[in-house]
Amino acid sequence: MHPSRPLPHAPRRAVRLALTAVAVGTLSVATACSSDSGSDRSDAKGLAEVTLALDWTPNTNHTGIYVAQQLGWFKDAGIDLKIVPYGSTSPETLLAHHKADFGISYQEGLTAARSAGQDLTSVYAVTQKTNVTIAVSADRKDITSPKDLDGKTYAGFGAAYEKPLLRSVIKNAGGTGEFTSVTLNTSAYSALYAGKADFAMPMPTWEGLEAKLSGKPLKNFELTDYGFPEIYSTLIASSDEYLEANGATARKFLAAVARGYAYAVENPSKAADLLIKANKGVLTNTELVHASEQLLADSYYRAADGSLGTQSADRWKAFADFEYKAGLLSDADGKKLTAAPDTSSWFTDDYLPEKS
Repeated sequence: MHPSRPLPHAPRRAVRLALTAVAVGTLSVATACSSDSGSDRSDAKGLAEVTLALDWTPNTNHTGIYVAQQLGWFKDAGIDLKIVPYGSTSPETLLAHHKADFGISYQEGLTAARSAGQDLTSVYAVTQKTNVTIAVSADRKDITSPKDLDGKTYAGFGAAYEKPLLRSVIKNAGGTGEFTSVTLNTSAYSALYAGKADFAMPMPTWEGLEAKLSGKPLKNFELTDYGFPEIYSTLIASSDEYLEANGATARKFLAAVARGYAYAVENPSKAADLLIKANKGVLTNTELVHASEQLLADSYYRAADGSLGTQSADRWKAFADFEYKAGLLSDADGKKLTAAPDTSSWFTDDYLPEKS
């Protein structure tokens, strides 16, 4: 794997879920950002200092943020945005311990953390459509449905939710849900391409496009086509402590973010160029970045009603119910939950800009 290219997103989900789970049971945390959240932070120019912790190396899920930064929209809103690079401490942990103001998260990670009592709240859904599929090589004529995955080999990343998710989809498609799983992490896709594994779970907006551009196209099965709840694969989270103390700043921050993603929807090629400009040493495969940005703009950033960033109570409840029934959720003491959690306070649209 090229060292200057972003690592695949699916391993990111598994790695970060593991980091979040470890952090749930400890009060000591190494931080990537030394300043605490607070309403009195400002720089020499009087701009409100806001920190945003990344979930991985910069990629197209972050486009709206970099667009707004490159075009000066955070400064226009009175904000001095500090982007904290991804490190050994997950954004969820930094947020819950109030060492960052905002962070890029995902529904699986936030669900695990909130179940364990962590101070996290989702404030903006970057992707409105589930950004992960079950995929096989496009030339596999023997696999036309997830039910055909019975007895096959899955190349995965070792996250606890993978097997229950796959079993659910395969059973809903008419199969038994029995398959072999091997943990290969970043080698999962190489194994799929080489025929050493039958299926994997890539992101269609990155690995799926990467496979197509390299001449190894994939055949995808959408999770929601087989009864699995829709997932917010990428979101922006904060903490209740920060939001309560900095409501006005949070609204200004998210207004600039929404403006950035609206620009990306309307101008995907220009947005991709701005993202690349801000991250020249990382985003070297410009063809992939442009293709990813176009697909996200076409199908992922906006909700069915055309809105940006909005979230659904039904979606949060449905996914948490699945995780609870699968025995994946634990409390702050590491004990399995004995009842499905109430997710109504796990997200809010209150800080989003009002629709015009």
